[in-house]
Amino acid sequence: MSVNGEAVRVGTEAEQTEEPGWEVDPDDDWALAVVATVGRQLRLRREAAGMRVGEFAAAVGYGEDLVYKIESGKRIPRPDYLDTADEALGAGGLVAAMKEDVKKVRYPKKVRDLAQMEARAVELQLYDPVNIHGLLQTPEYAQALFRMRRPRYAEEEVERGVAARMARKAVFDRASAPELSFVQDEWTLRRRLGGAAAVRRQLEHLLLVGQLPNVEISVMPMDREEHAGVDGGIEVLKFDDGTAVGRSPGVANGRAVTDPRQLRILELRYGIIRAQALTPRESTAFIEQLLGET
Repeated sequence: MSVNGEAVRVGTEAEQTEEPGWEVDPDDDWALAVVATVGRQLRLRREAAGMRVGEFAAAVGYGEDLVYKIESGKRIPRPDYLDTADEALGAGGLVAAMKEDVKKVRYPKKVRDLAQMEARAVELQLYDPVNIHGLLQTPEYAQALFRMRRPRYAEEEVERGVAARMARKAVFDRASAPELSFVQDEWTLRRRLGGAAAVRRQLEHLLLVGQLPNVEISVMPMDREEHAGVDGGIEVLKFDDGTAVGRSPGVANGRAVTDPRQLRILELRYGIIRAQALTPRESTAFIEQLLGET
């Protein structure tokens, strides 16, 4: 069962024409190198085809300034840009194939690093007291969440953030899928972020994901008089070699930790939170009840 979502470009056709790529993080050396190489290949192929920048820009439907930015490695080209460029240059799929080279660097480095760890993990213990956890979010919910950030995100940043979050959900589709345990506070499910229709689809998605044999979702009711999650969210990722990494605002100021003593603290807290929450079966019934009320 696939639970991947597709990020949808939001904006007018004019906005898409003006913004055919994403900005490159100046501190991300690997992304800079990849995008510079792709841009150089695009320029060389354009020149080999005997096309001036203006001619090429007209052929692909983008402005000359943005063509220069992509060829100089200042912007990450979108997949549709590379598809159009391949056709305009008669490259026979060689330019379009570069989509694989830019697929990962389009996401911020910290997101790539997290996705790589999630891809290696054999067990994930995840508690989010603020929002529905990123791995459980629908594209619509994630989009609404990013749009609530203040200062406001530009539409390009919203799109990039949603796409990166959806890409992480590949963890569900791995051949050797990890064990995933989630605990969500009740109020994160009740909040009408994005509107009633978006909330309904999000709750339906939780029920769908919760059916996976390797996934358990527990709900922490608001009426609980004891709650061990007062120090904030918890993430513990365990790997096949016996190592682990964890993070929580209440430990090491939120920095990732690998020290066994600190990991024991995180696992202890998570275990107590999970024990205080509803069981997965009770949580399914609770989510179904919320869905009926929405």
